Amino acid sequence: MNESNKLNREAILSALQDSQLEDLYKLIHLLKQSLNTSMLEQFNRSLPFNELLFDRWERAEHLGFGAGTSVYDSCCIFGTVKVGGNTWIGPYTVLDGSGGLQIGSNCSISAGVQIYSHDSVEWAVSGGNKPYLYATTIIGNNCYVGPNTIISKGVEIGEGTIIGANSFVNKSFPANSKIAGSPARLID
Repeated sequence: MNESNKLNREAILSALQDSQLEDLYKLIHLLKQSLNTSMLEQFNRSLPFNELLFDRWERAEHLGFGAGTSVYDSCCIFGTVKVGGNTWIGPYTVLDGSGGLQIGSNCSISAGVQIYSHDSVEWAVSGGNKPYLYATTIIGNNCYVGPNTIISKGVEIGEGTIIGANSFVNKSFPANSKIAGSPARLID
């Protein structure tokens, strides 16, 4: 935590008396229970509190992603990331656009997926003397990226491609490919 955030937090906490903190905690707890109950009744699911509080579609719109796209609050997004319409970006994902990242429309980016457009290998093994390496990563329209997949920098995935769960994709594949494995390879 940086120093200014630490000071702000301390100032807020010291301004509140213990009874106010207890009342605030009770209100937050009631809010969580209410939102969780509503989610269970409406969609038969229970989510972490932050996912109940923040709207996935509003976040995507704020980021300039296409209409109808949703991105979970737990998704970490860095750099320049462009996403088309009606794409679902699941929880606990990483979208690294530090070297440029494009994801098409009508894609499903499953939970735990990590998509990179840079790496720090040369920097690390050179003792910090060499630069990070960057390359644009592109996912075409109508792609399915299975849970816990990792896609390396500079990879291009053609439209209509299916990537199996737990894959490591370190090279490009043409449209309508079915790939899986570590490293990923054509399976069909």
